[in-house]
Amino acid sequence: MKTLDTKLNKHIDLLIKRYPQLEVCKDDIINAYLVLEECYENGGKLLVAGNGGSAADAEHIVGELMKGFKLPRKTSDEFAKKLKEVDEELGTILAEKLQGALPTIALDGHPALTTAYMNDCEPLLCFAQQVNGFGNKNDVFLGISTSGNSKNILFAATVAKSKGMKVIGLTGQKKSKLSQAADVCVKVPETETYMIQELHLPVYHCLCLMLEDKFFLNFIN
Repeated sequence: MKTLDTKLNKHIDLLIKRYPQLEVCKDDIINAYLVLEECYENGGKLLVAGNGGSAADAEHIVGELMKGFKLPRKTSDEFAKKLKEVDEELGTILAEKLQGALPTIALDGHPALTTAYMNDCEPLLCFAQQVNGFGNKNDVFLGISTSGNSKNILFAATVAKSKGMKVIGLTGQKKSKLSQAADVCVKVPETETYMIQELHLPVYHCLCLMLEDKFFLNFIN
């Protein structure tokens, strides 16, 4: 696996400064980032899933990666030109307002599909079905589970690995089935659900900041 670009260390350093208890996760956070970097460099996408508060975290991650987080992510001159070639008026507006995106899908947000699948098939396999439909070899599945033993997340992770995808786990500190199955698992040092979730947010914010710097910092006008 590649090493971390030195300019991205500032985000890890700030994370540990603000949350010293996450020092024990530092290497796993870096490795999770490197998996995501490789995914996006190869034209892949990120599929994210969780239950309850972790489903909200999955949606939060989509919001940070699919539009500007801290950086403006302006469209390139080349893409702006193509937009205007299609339609001068509409393309001008799009060139000004569109932001660069890292393709990310939260699997909790498809009610027609999931309710149909739950009714017709097996409720615990909804995420697995979506990974089966969306997932490709260069993609990554990020499973968020405070226990690390959520069955629907484990089913999805199994499908992801069978399709040649990498799997990242985001859990609490206890050893779990997800921590054993994942290529990388960030086990934050808490055991109480809400405390685990409170540490998940700064971890994924750090990952999103690093990805944004990697893929969009050079495009600031």
